[in-house]
Amino acid sequence: MRRVVVTGMAGITSMGQDWSQIEERMRAGQTGIRYMPEWERLTDMGIKVAGGADWFRHEGHFPRQAMRSMGRVAVMAVDSADRALQMAGLKGDPVLATGRVGVAAGSSYGSTEPTVDFGNFMVTGKAGKLNATSYIRMMAHTAPVNVSVYFGIKGRIITTSSACVSGSQGIGYSVEAIQAGKADVMLAGGAEELCPTMAMVFDRLYATSKINDHTASRPFDVSRDGLVTGEGAAFLVLEELEHALARGATPLAEVRGFATNADGAHISHPDGDVQARVMRQALDDARLSPTDLSFINGHGTATVAGDTSEATASFEVYGDKVPFHTLKGHFGHTLGACGAIEAWLGIEMMRGGWVSPIANFTEADPRCAPLDYIGGSGRDIDAEFFASNNFAFGGINTSVIFGRM
Repeated sequence: MRRVVVTGMAGITSMGQDWSQIEERMRAGQTGIRYMPEWERLTDMGIKVAGGADWFRHEGHFPRQAMRSMGRVAVMAVDSADRALQMAGLKGDPVLATGRVGVAAGSSYGSTEPTVDFGNFMVTGKAGKLNATSYIRMMAHTAPVNVSVYFGIKGRIITTSSACVSGSQGIGYSVEAIQAGKADVMLAGGAEELCPTMAMVFDRLYATSKINDHTASRPFDVSRDGLVTGEGAAFLVLEELEHALARGATPLAEVRGFATNADGAHISHPDGDVQARVMRQALDDARLSPTDLSFINGHGTATVAGDTSEATASFEVYGDKVPFHTLKGHFGHTLGACGAIEAWLGIEMMRGGWVSPIANFTEADPRCAPLDYIGGSGRDIDAEFFASNNFAFGGINTSVIFGRM
């Protein structure tokens, strides 16, 4: 079996793009959630906070010609992929154009601004702001396609526009492509731009928080009342181990196991039994037992039903001895980006030996299973392996297991 390692990784979050900066802010008890006064005009939407990456300016980020096909979500994806390739030592490398390098990534949606333009056209009959690239900026596969075009990548493109598992499926499908010998290197990840339409999706489901301050996202806590949306992106450079070593690259981690499945039942209500099954399948793929894991990076949306189901499934598989946390208290739910962001930062934590607490967590909801929730100031852990789990609308479930090199 061809082994798959991570040789580069980078991302964008509401708390910054450098792990040193993000870690410092986490240790200081900060989050990336802020009040959104610009949402006050949206009177029929209750939530007024979000985890936007306000510091990131996408306008003019790349040359004008390249930017014509990019909305904000694509710019964040390309920027993250660019820095990941730099870390891996592959930026500008001729291997990118050989057909042995591909992209597997996605987002819940493309940029919503051109969608509004199409809507205005349908209402008024006037083209308005529509142009030749409007569809390219809004299409579901805008992130992976723009990554491919910008870097001249000529291998396979796998579009994983599957809501909250877009990033984790991008990683898993990349691993499978490399293991099958279809590629030697894959750029894997996810991206999502902040838009009130995404918040409104959950608001109409009565699944958003009404706390409306920077502590609004409270996964697994007894006081949680719903999720907060966020934005960001992350990409990993995944590479066949011997290919990486032959060119002198330094592996940062190994992807040891991956599984994905579907509930095949309700479109938005999770099935804990099937979630537990995907966790077991990933462990089997990694040839590990639950006790081999050093920590779990949970999905943790801070919704009542979602956290309860996940906690029950996690307890069934891992028991109460494996430390458990989630990052959505810090960043909000970054939707299509979360699986990739959580993998990137999980690897950083595994390598650094410190796992962040669940932000805003004080007391576990008694309806959630008694996991070893990480609160307070985080936890020092000598980590060898960790699992990162994500779940999406449509009942799509993923579990990815990473190991230290």
